[in-house]
Amino acid sequence: MRIGDLAASCGLSARTVRFYEQAGLLPAPPRTPGGYRDYPREATARLAFVREAQNAGLTLAEIRSVLTLRDSGEAPCAHVADLVRQHLADIERRMAELREARAALRLLAERAATTDPSTCTEPGICTIITAPPSP
Repeated sequence: MRIGDLAASCGLSARTVRFYEQAGLLPAPPRTPGGYRDYPREATARLAFVREAQNAGLTLAEIRSVLTLRDSGEAPCAHVADLVRQHLADIERRMAELREARAALRLLAERAATTDPSTCTEPGICTIITAPPSP
């Protein structure tokens, strides 16, 4: 299968397919006598896996590690499960950080709503961000 056909069947561009090949996610295919890449049908499933893994948040390096395990004949399930757990933990941590940031921004928005710029003569830079000291 030529690169354009493979790319179209996967909803990718030929450039993306070449990138995945260069990144080690897709083995270099044999070439036709004319020098064109001639991908096997299995390349479609491999590219679908790469896209799904990316959609799940795995990095290209992580995807490559999964593919390397599979290509060596080893089932990558335990490795994938570890990656999924790590990504879930990272997302949970980031969500907690975002909740804290949202709470801080809500307080600043309340302070901004009651701040009159014409009376902002504090020696600091901005009383919305740095509240004036309490009397």
